[in-house]
Amino acid sequence: MTISNIESKVQVEMLIRKPVDEVFNAFIDPAITTKFWFTKASGKLEAGKRIRWDWEMFGVSAQLDVKEIEQNKRILIQFDDDTTVEWTFTPRGTEETFVAITNGGFQGDSNEIVNQVIDATGGYTIVLCGLKALLEHNIRLNLVSDRFPDANIG
Repeated sequence: MTISNIESKVQVEMLIRKPVDEVFNAFIDPAITTKFWFTKASGKLEAGKRIRWDWEMFGVSAQLDVKEIEQNKRILIQFDDDTTVEWTFTPRGTEETFVAITNGGFQGDSNEIVNQVIDATGGYTIVLCGLKALLEHNIRLNLVSDRFPDANIG
């Protein structure tokens, strides 16, 4: 059975107690993002660019196209598997930002889609938790590498 007429997507959200420009930049600039998510990137996120992200501890990478960037408001990317990820950044006063990450475009039969949704929900939740710890408390929790310690090749 396939799910063809149902739009399956994931949305995770979190309040980060830092100004919107700092939170937005954490996803744009790999010098920051590598402290809480992937380990290496081919460059900063800029509209129209093709980027590669690496998780060296697992020996995996992902290619993505940066579709849209609205400074301090929104990021939209598309991975090679045609899934999309959109970040929205909503300032709450001058010192807090509400971040929402939406991931969609999952394909396959119903079991495959359910597994992708579960995996993405957990993954993006971990990313937001790692970001929160880094920006609010300057703590690197190593959540991504610790999530699959047996898969870590490094």
